[in-house]
Amino acid sequence: MLYYEIGSTEHELTAEDLKKGLYTALDKLSGINKVLAIPPDYTRLPSRSGELTEFAWQYYGDKLTDVLPALGTHSPMTDEQIAHMFGSLPKSLIREHDWRNDVVNVGEVPAEFVKEVSEGAVDFPWPAQVNKLLLSGNFDLILSIGQVVPHEVVGMANYNKNVFVGTGGVEGINKSHFVGAAYGMERMMGHADTPVRKIFNYASDNFTNHLPLLYVQTVVGLDKTDGKVKTRGLFIGDDYEVFDKAAKLSLQVNFEMLDKPLKKVVVWLDPTEFKSTWLGNKSVYRTRMAIDDDGELIVLAPALKEFGEDKEIDRLIRKYGYFGTPATLKACDENEELRNNLSAAAHLIHGSSEGRFSITYCPGKKPGNLTKEEIESVGFNYADIDEVTARYNPETLKDGYNTLPDGEEIFYISNPAIGLWAFKDRFKY
Repeated sequence: MLYYEIGSTEHELTAEDLKKGLYTALDKLSGINKVLAIPPDYTRLPSRSGELTEFAWQYYGDKLTDVLPALGTHSPMTDEQIAHMFGSLPKSLIREHDWRNDVVNVGEVPAEFVKEVSEGAVDFPWPAQVNKLLLSGNFDLILSIGQVVPHEVVGMANYNKNVFVGTGGVEGINKSHFVGAAYGMERMMGHADTPVRKIFNYASDNFTNHLPLLYVQTVVGLDKTDGKVKTRGLFIGDDYEVFDKAAKLSLQVNFEMLDKPLKKVVVWLDPTEFKSTWLGNKSVYRTRMAIDDDGELIVLAPALKEFGEDKEIDRLIRKYGYFGTPATLKACDENEELRNNLSAAAHLIHGSSEGRFSITYCPGKKPGNLTKEEIESVGFNYADIDEVTARYNPETLKDGYNTLPDGEEIFYISNPAIGLWAFKDRFKY
């Protein structure tokens, strides 16, 4: 059922609004003596999930015993990130998810179901895996907190993805990523009802329906009139309806349909959020349906220091590079190490333009930043960040279309993680 909902394209929810909504929902529950919160990690900072987690702790006090950031394959949060994201929440409550060692299988989605929903793109069973704490903690309530936003792997992020990927294991994450890549990212992004979501829903209905999960979902987007990120919706409930409502609002808030394909796109990657191409390639994922054939994507990445946040994935990206679907599938056929890490293979597909447009990365020039040689070795172009920002200055550009003094038109994006852009003729509803 739906416990609370508020939202529209015009709403601007404050921290007090979020607290009121959360507390209204929690007041409807009874018999709650032990609580686990599963918020996203620091890579989802704009989601407002940090505040909502802090509010949940303020509501339940000592009854909230564990906070398990949904790291998936991401790096563990630093002390500074924890303090910034979760405020007064005690650091002692934070648990670190290890996707290689901390998971248990709760069931297996049959291969025939996976094959059917993927329209034959893949034919293997999918293991539903979650962090063992969800089962062993004897919780009366598990709060899954996060933002619903267009997503390259599942179509629209969050809901049970937060559980099966955010707290999931190697095989489950690898295979779910590969299903989406094999099915086709352009067919996925911006859609709530996708093959990967159907697989997750099967697992929810059959393997985790006994868990006391309550989903707290925000919808957050950029207001182009003033350039500020604003919270447009809050939806709290325990079944698919909460996701469906949030996803419908997210499409209105986060999706920009364009009348013409874009010749040149410049994307800024905030140095506090984006340190890897594993995350930074959202600049590719979220714009690929908007960029024209022979167009150009320029990514300003001052904090870029690695390809994968996971050391093994970083190694595989360096070895196989972003050279498109045929090259990646061939590498999978010929190399067991890539077959055994299908999330890396999927990411290599996602991060390539398939030769349709150019991708130029501009990393910072401090010690530890990726070098020109490293950038070019994985299939991207390299450009000097100082030279590029002298022409395309993030401090003076506005989100959307910009016309430079010499008449050049570019499209600027200040945060690729909170949007999806598409030329209208390329998106199929």
